[in-house]
Amino acid sequence: MKKLLQALNPEQREAVLCTEGPLLVLAGAGTGKTRVITYRIAHLLQRRVPPSAILAMTFTNKAATEMRERVAALVGKKRAEELVLGTFHAFCLRNLREHRARLGYPQGFTLADASDQLSLVRSALRELRIPEAGLRPHELLARISLAKSRLDSPERWLERPGDDNHELVGRAWIKYQQLLRRSRRLDFDDLLLECLRLVDQNADVLAELRGRFRYLLVDEYQDTNVPQFEILRRLAGEHRNIAVVGDDDQSIYGWRGADINKILSFEQHFPGAKVVTLETNYRSTDVILGLANRLIAHNRGRHEKTLRSAIGSGDPPTAVCMRDEETEAEQIVAEIQGLVERGAHYDDFAILFRTATQARPFEAELRMKEIPYDLVGGMSFFDRKEVRDILAYLRLLANPKDETSLLRIINCPPRGVGKTTIDRALAHATAEGITIAEAFAQAERIERINPAAVDAVLRLLKRLRALRARFPKGNQLVPLCERLIEEVAYRGEVDRIYPEPSEAEKRWQGVLEVLNFAENYVRRSKRPGLIGFLNELALTQSDMTSSDKERRLRVTLMSLHASKGLEFPRVYLVGCEEGILPHRRSAAEDGVEEERRLAYVGVTRAQRHLTISWCAERARAGHRVRCHPSRFLLEIQGKEPPADWVATGEEPPAKGARGSRRTKKGRRRRSRSPR
Repeated sequence: MKKLLQALNPEQREAVLCTEGPLLVLAGAGTGKTRVITYRIAHLLQRRVPPSAILAMTFTNKAATEMRERVAALVGKKRAEELVLGTFHAFCLRNLREHRARLGYPQGFTLADASDQLSLVRSALRELRIPEAGLRPHELLARISLAKSRLDSPERWLERPGDDNHELVGRAWIKYQQLLRRSRRLDFDDLLLECLRLVDQNADVLAELRGRFRYLLVDEYQDTNVPQFEILRRLAGEHRNIAVVGDDDQSIYGWRGADINKILSFEQHFPGAKVVTLETNYRSTDVILGLANRLIAHNRGRHEKTLRSAIGSGDPPTAVCMRDEETEAEQIVAEIQGLVERGAHYDDFAILFRTATQARPFEAELRMKEIPYDLVGGMSFFDRKEVRDILAYLRLLANPKDETSLLRIINCPPRGVGKTTIDRALAHATAEGITIAEAFAQAERIERINPAAVDAVLRLLKRLRALRARFPKGNQLVPLCERLIEEVAYRGEVDRIYPEPSEAEKRWQGVLEVLNFAENYVRRSKRPGLIGFLNELALTQSDMTSSDKERRLRVTLMSLHASKGLEFPRVYLVGCEEGILPHRRSAAEDGVEEERRLAYVGVTRAQRHLTISWCAERARAGHRVRCHPSRFLLEIQGKEPPADWVATGEEPPAKGARGSRRTKKGRRRRSRSPR
């Protein structure tokens, strides 16, 4: 172990060696957070702590996989595989499946992924006859999820006063939960809430978990929400051996329920906690870190820390004022092209933005110059139509009461089941409180329903039941999937929808990739099964983005939120203007400190070179409006706002382009150092 410890700096070593009692490791950007966690696990194993006694929690499957691989490199693959290491949601799912009967869940419950949740929300609005124009499904789902992350309930929600849509949200939330139960499904928020309910209502289950897991480790602790914190607090129990690693300065997910107060108040929640601060940064140059330190120091709600570079000094960052967003894209892409011609590589570059619309001019310019790029956050593999269709069939095999899946494939391929038939069956299901599959089975009680369409649906359901019975064993998952695809003639459906042969073949490869997922799952799973496969896929896709793709020889375009955890030799932080960064809405909702943390995340992605740009004017709602440099840029530069500067939220109404300070197209004002 002595040799292992020599690879750590003094602060990292202190965190690794502190094994007993509560520990807070404040790991600034690029200071070796993952190294501390993996070496700490290795140290515990060296002290003969059984792997099964260690529980390590992460927020993404990708982080969990990387962590297990690093531990395996230190202690061997066998011991690393014995660790309980994974996401909060995977841990909760495992416990709910083991103790489902105590909470009244059926054996075949499955998870609703993001797309399924959206479909259920739309169904809830439809059943309540609430128009989507008045309550947008995406916004409704976000409000429900945020409320759940704060341990709220629809009943308490309805008791409180609110805006015009407040009561509609509460009613839709209740209906959404009813639809989840009717389909025997849980969403991701309910995984946490139900696991918390499990340990609160079953003292023996909690005692068993506390006895089993004597050492808790938590990655990215600043991102925990209230249910996650409460689960950890209960598991820590008497032994209090909980070590959390995080950085309050990188807490940027408050909009989805992350509670920064949990890391700021760790010592109050766990009295006597030891605090170790990691400040040596191995990613960025000293001048870049100087900017970052100066920026984040303006936040009041934070643990004091100052990053220092292990690399040394470097080229001074650049602040650039562009005429408008088109010029911003032209100049930055031209600079990238010139640097590549002089020896740089496309994958050295990342263009980071606050809002999705900012990517448009950069995409256009990159395409025009024929520069390869990846727009992170594009369509996931799991969002492709053909993949969602096959997964819907598989979910229906696993759970015949899955209404969302049946509605998706009920006429795919076409079976002559029209909208009127579906609406009448849905109306009957709603009135009777049953699933739509049960409604079709009672079709004789539904007035004016098309008998031929009913017969087609019943034949489909019968064929699926028979197919499931033919492949009862979990290790028969791949032949089950293959036979299903043949049984429903899905290849013909692909060819029908995509008449262009090359496109049809590309789509068909997506179908075959589902078979590859199934084969890999069966091969590595000790107890494979259809429900386990579907739940694993749901957990996998919950954090799978196109940032997981290889970035070889491509410029990366990504949002600041998506950039967290990544690093690039050259970073362009674009659109650094009031109203964009900080965002207008966040500033209005007293969220400037989180916006500043977001800017800090952007700055600390840069390893060697950083350019910050802002526009003198920008198109907004069809008009040209004058822009003002972000307060964050002024803070970085240590400047007072100019006399004509206007903070976001205080702008006068847009009056076209009048008053905008124009420059000749393509010209820019450059400050060689924003220090």
